[in-house]
Amino acid sequence: MLDPQAKYLLELVKASGLPPFHRLSPAEARETYSKRKQATQAIPAPVAEVRNLTMPVQDGALGLRLYRPDVATGSPAPALVYYHGGGWTIGDLETHDVLCRDLALQSGCIVIAVDYRLAPEHPFPVAVDDALAAYRWVRNQAGALGVAPDRLAVGGDSAGGNLAAVVALLLRDAGELLPRLQLLIYPATDMRCVAPSHTTNGQGFLLTADTIAYFRQHYIPDAQQWSDWRASPLLHPNLGGLPPALIVTAGYDPLRDEGRQYADALSAAATPAQYICFERQLHGFVTMGKVLDEANTAVTLCAQVVKRALRS
Repeated sequence: MLDPQAKYLLELVKASGLPPFHRLSPAEARETYSKRKQATQAIPAPVAEVRNLTMPVQDGALGLRLYRPDVATGSPAPALVYYHGGGWTIGDLETHDVLCRDLALQSGCIVIAVDYRLAPEHPFPVAVDDALAAYRWVRNQAGALGVAPDRLAVGGDSAGGNLAAVVALLLRDAGELLPRLQLLIYPATDMRCVAPSHTTNGQGFLLTADTIAYFRQHYIPDAQQWSDWRASPLLHPNLGGLPPALIVTAGYDPLRDEGRQYADALSAAATPAQYICFERQLHGFVTMGKVLDEANTAVTLCAQVVKRALRS
């Protein structure tokens, strides 16, 4: 059954009369997403340091935000490079601020959130390029950031989980030092959207097939590119030799099955993978700790896996 707290949340959303994202312009969807977080996210927890950073990219600059959980001791600290969700179209550093603080505090690791450029203004593969560039920038600036370059992880939720998985593949294919962990929270892994849960969970559970199509149209309007493994990491011909992964999914999520398929494909290729499904939850639940108790459980689980992976 659907978690009673999740069911109540769905009832509140329905009663609010708010239009779904796919009926809004990208600008309106971003504003709505930002406002909605106030109803579902807890008060941001204090951390020792929050620092806004900027890195150069072609035709502009990216914002990043560093969360340091403890007072610096002088020794380099492990770090998680985190990519927010939002269908590559919405979301930013603010929408995932609470989550990043909680991950930092509970893992004892630095978290560096990446404000990659969004579609439709910046369609595929700009987000991929930004995500890879940000990881490399953190590694190259490790000394200035107080980060241990050999104790890094990548992670993200939904679209951000997609980007984290693709970054790991790109780094492996380039022969670079790999992250120690992939934290993939209900990741999008197959842009063809053919897994059964896209049908069984396609309507009525917050993220709908209509909204997925809306995000996909903005991010990758050319259907021929849906099979590009940089968009659909599940379709990469070689998923071996990658960092260990934790894949977390939700039972009432259209993306559930492709998350499990990715975990199975990693395992089949001898890449260590753990898979956990919160069977009674909705897509996006991890950021909703104010109203969903299982969100807090999931964050604690993710943080402990990060902590174990990045310990010296």
